[in-house]
Amino acid sequence: MSTTTTTPAPANPTTQRFSREWFQNLAIRYAMVIVMLLVIAFFLYRSARFGTVDNVTTILIAAAPFALIALGQTLVILTGGIDLSVGSVIAVSAMSGALFAKSFPDQVWLSVLVAVLVGLIAGSINGAVISLINVPPFIATLGMLTLASGLAFVVGNGAPINGLPTAFGQIANTQILGLTIPVVLMILGIVGFGLMMRRTTYGLRIYAVGGNRLASEIAGVKTGRVLFSVYAISGALAGLSGIMLSSRVISGSPSLGQGYELDAIAAVVIGGASLMGGRGTIWGTVLGLLLIQTLNNGLDILTVPAYWQDVIKGVLIVTAVAIDVWASKRRT
Repeated sequence: MSTTTTTPAPANPTTQRFSREWFQNLAIRYAMVIVMLLVIAFFLYRSARFGTVDNVTTILIAAAPFALIALGQTLVILTGGIDLSVGSVIAVSAMSGALFAKSFPDQVWLSVLVAVLVGLIAGSINGAVISLINVPPFIATLGMLTLASGLAFVVGNGAPINGLPTAFGQIANTQILGLTIPVVLMILGIVGFGLMMRRTTYGLRIYAVGGNRLASEIAGVKTGRVLFSVYAISGALAGLSGIMLSSRVISGSPSLGQGYELDAIAAVVIGGASLMGGRGTIWGTVLGLLLIQTLNNGLDILTVPAYWQDVIKGVLIVTAVAIDVWASKRRT
């Protein structure tokens, strides 16, 4: 009696490629792009004004100051930390730059250096406290938030700094090739930080520290230096953002930048970076930032109340984090 064995038919590569899991992975990978396209399509359908060149320019100008602090926040979050102080650092940097410009009206452009230096000092203090004393980033930067906020009022004796020279307004309103300086800085920052994270050893070390700090130390990475540097960079970018914001309105305000840290963190998280560190990209942050700014702009055009805008952004953040946790579980 003979027995016959059946050999299973080989799997069709096309069927494997377009499987349910393949579509799920594709949807997760490009979720932000899909959401961006849906949001843009919705606002284009609801308002003819939304797609005009003037409105796109408005979105880019509004995004520029947030982009600078979001880039710094990305580096911090990739190491597994968080910087809650950038909003207050913006305020104290802007006030310091405005005070310098008012005191030395013939050297207005040096106020940019003053503001960046103030931001760099604040960020360096954060970095030193976190890397040398091992204070949790949340506590350290929360303390700097309060300190910098208070100093912003001290610089102006509790009042805004007005009566600044006309040249102070030219810092942010001067155009290069049809683009204002903040937009140019945003583009340069995105390209520069994108290349740094993908092509340099320093970028790889940031990912390594966020992925596994102990393993990085064993591998010879100076983790303390990496942590110190990302907070210093975040502070300096907040200072640069502060002077651009104050120059745009030709005034220094101690409440400038209030709440900006939340939008910066939201842009990074919505862009796919993990709050646990070690995962995320500059490109993802840019998409997250543009999504938030597009939402703000479109909802303003549709005259949606500000409190409903906050609700929508909150839902987006929670959804982004939930997708991140779900995707992480699928990978393990």
